[in-house]
Amino acid sequence: MAKTLLCEIVTPERITYRNEVEMVVAPTPDGEIGILPLHAPLVTLLAPGELRVRYNDGKDVEWFAISGGYLQVHEDKVIVLADDAVPSSQIDVERARQAKALIEQRMAELKERPAEEREEIASCIEDLEWCEVQLKVAERRS
Repeated sequence: MAKTLLCEIVTPERITYRNEVEMVVAPTPDGEIGILPLHAPLVTLLAPGELRVRYNDGKDVEWFAISGGYLQVHEDKVIVLADDAVPSSQIDVERARQAKALIEQRMAELKERPAEEREEIASCIEDLEWCEVQLKVAERRS
């Protein structure tokens, strides 16, 4: 039995992470899913949240904030396709807080406009959710 599987976290800009791991725990719309070596093939949606990878006989764990996307599982490989993915150690908490405040201010301004002029709100909601995910992951892992 294989003891590890290759995990790749890919965004449109680059491969954010690539390593042999023992387990991947990812957020899905229905809850977390754990992937071990020799897992059945799978393609599923990912929800915005915290993704964890375990390696080094379970002694080491790395955390990532992901914006959602897709998870593809092969027998010996897991591919995470996300619009955004950031290791918890690289999250700029102050910048995320400032961005969240600006987005909330923009949403308040948009709500005062007539309904036909509010097309920007969906984008603001996604951006706000991304800021909140980053803050949650950074605060839990600092």
